[in-house]
Amino acid sequence: MKKIKLLVFILFASLSFCKSQNKNPLNIEIITSDIDNFWSAFDAARPDFKPESFQKLYLDKGSKGVRGFMKNRIQSADHLAKVIRKHSLYYSSIKRSTESIAGMEKEIKNSMVKMKKIYPKATFPPVYFVIGALNSGGTTGGGGLIIGAEMYGITSETPTDNLSDWSKKVLKPVEDIPHVVAHELVHFQQKYDGGSLLKACIKEGAADFIAELISGKHINKHVHEFANPIEKELWLEFKNRMFTKDYTGWLYSKMEGRPNDLGYWMGYKIVKSYYDNSTDKYQAIDNIMHIRNFEKFLLQSKYPDRFN
Repeated sequence: MKKIKLLVFILFASLSFCKSQNKNPLNIEIITSDIDNFWSAFDAARPDFKPESFQKLYLDKGSKGVRGFMKNRIQSADHLAKVIRKHSLYYSSIKRSTESIAGMEKEIKNSMVKMKKIYPKATFPPVYFVIGALNSGGTTGGGGLIIGAEMYGITSETPTDNLSDWSKKVLKPVEDIPHVVAHELVHFQQKYDGGSLLKACIKEGAADFIAELISGKHINKHVHEFANPIEKELWLEFKNRMFTKDYTGWLYSKMEGRPNDLGYWMGYKIVKSYYDNSTDKYQAIDNIMHIRNFEKFLLQSKYPDRFN
């Protein structure tokens, strides 16, 4: 019996691995069932939004995407219900936007096809759309891309009275979804994690830059508009701290007087400079996905030369 269980486990693991190793962009799985489950739970939980409905109708029925979004994001039914209770008007306003995501399959796959053209080694994991606790727009995990759809529902009519200042700055319109998926797809290909400020910024900036190549834009236009006029000033600040692990004011933090995640812009500038100065663009993309020495990459980009 133990041998049979082991064989079943190995077979399941092999199938899961092969699924995440899909090399055909047209065969990508786009899973939106969790959005439908969420709204069933949301309606059942009214008017007090008690956690039991979210647990039974959403979390217990959730895909791998929901399970991958639990740690530090959804956390629990209690936490999710608490966030929704506080922001019920906002959540109610995004139902139509989140339900429209299922119709974006063609645009998402177009980006995948372009990724295959510029980076033939690319693999195309499942894309899970879930609804979380207003704290994360997306991540990679569990062999797939996981997108927090509640972060992409802002419109000119969205009620924002109970939203935090951070939320007001980072919430995006649902039309940005294909570009967010493109960004997370790049992260799925990258063969390195964070570390120093330089490394973390290059990781995020590379995802924005390549997402722009394959989807037509990135979602940090407002950061570029702020930063471009003071580029040299920001570079001088950045270079004095880039080998530390102090991300303050650059990544995953906020600082008065500057947009969140300014490091995405800095990484984008460095990666774009590297790409523009490379004669073999295909090799450049491959190199960007496999950076080992980030100081050497910075020098090869010739980005610092602009300020000498």
